[in-house]
Amino acid sequence: MKFLRHYFVSILWLLLLAYPLSGISAAKQQIKIFYLTQEQAVPPALSNLDPFIQGKGMAGAELAIDDNNTTGQFTGQDYQLTKVMLPADADVVKAFNDQVGADYAFVVLNLKADSLLKLADLPAAQQKLLFDASTTDDALRNEQCRANLLHMLPSRAMRADALAQYMLKKRWREWFLVIGPSPEDGLYAAAVKRAAKRFGMKLVAEKNWTHTYDARRTAQSDVPVFTQGEDYDVLVVADEQGLFGEYLAYRTWLPRLVVGTQGLVATSWHRTHEQWGAVQIQNRFKEHTGRWMEEEDYGAYLAVRAIGEATVRTQSNQLQPVKDYLLGEQFALQGYKGKPLSFRPWSGQLRQPVLLAAPRSIVSVAPLEGFLHPRSELDTLGYDQPETKCQRGK
Repeated sequence: MKFLRHYFVSILWLLLLAYPLSGISAAKQQIKIFYLTQEQAVPPALSNLDPFIQGKGMAGAELAIDDNNTTGQFTGQDYQLTKVMLPADADVVKAFNDQVGADYAFVVLNLKADSLLKLADLPAAQQKLLFDASTTDDALRNEQCRANLLHMLPSRAMRADALAQYMLKKRWREWFLVIGPSPEDGLYAAAVKRAAKRFGMKLVAEKNWTHTYDARRTAQSDVPVFTQGEDYDVLVVADEQGLFGEYLAYRTWLPRLVVGTQGLVATSWHRTHEQWGAVQIQNRFKEHTGRWMEEEDYGAYLAVRAIGEATVRTQSNQLQPVKDYLLGEQFALQGYKGKPLSFRPWSGQLRQPVLLAAPRSIVSVAPLEGFLHPRSELDTLGYDQPETKCQRGK
């Protein structure tokens, strides 16, 4: 009995001696993440149903840093998020040089495409990994790609391909394309045309929306005239600013569906998405912010979570091992969309399913069954490796 007592006391002392060396009390490995965004000008309101949200994305990063630190309690890692929102007229280059110091290897950016390129080309950014949390520009994934820039949201090409897969599945092959006046509408229209050619669709008509008057008062009379004279299966609208697209449905000359930037939309995230654990993160986000998660929030969430996943797996906070793991075949990120997400090493684009959503329901998820690929069905969406114009270095 005395022997057993001495035995247990010895074991207790050994545990106490080992305790300071354990990951619990030892100095934790710090992973510092910088989040940079800029105020946006309030656009003209099309509807009072969807109020303008300033600073979309930041709440997603906050939610992800909490998730990272939950894991970090067990891995001996501490994740720190520094958030900066610049005024609309601020110089983003100066802000980056002044505020993003050498101790930040990972930077999440919620900025426009031209600002992203300026920052990615800075000497101070060459030893950092930048995460684009909000753009959809195909050029950034192709001829204007940068080796230090990763993209979290689906590109316009991925979205157009997702719609085309569903249209092909339904055998709605004849499209009437309506293009808005903004440069972004032209870029979306180019992605639609590429998808149509890729999946064997036929553009039976293409018209530019040039009306400058109040569409709400003229839609009933002008939309039927605008769409008259053509037979088609679906009306595909390119209106990224939301200036007129909502008024096309139910007012066309022929009883046809509306898809594209309005109607049935291809998106990375949607408030009605509830499968694969999505309802859990939807509820957590709403409890945190009092509103629904938007695409920019989801993009920032994925960026911070990708950093968390890679640093946990590599047990490193250094740029190169983390970057190599992110672009490697072993990386897999939970994105609440049924399949693990990973990066395309040739373009820095995050592979992911694309939701096809109506205003109040998820209709389908692309890639659809039957669209095969030798490596990953997710690569049936957007620019595959043989098609890329990106020349990325290490």
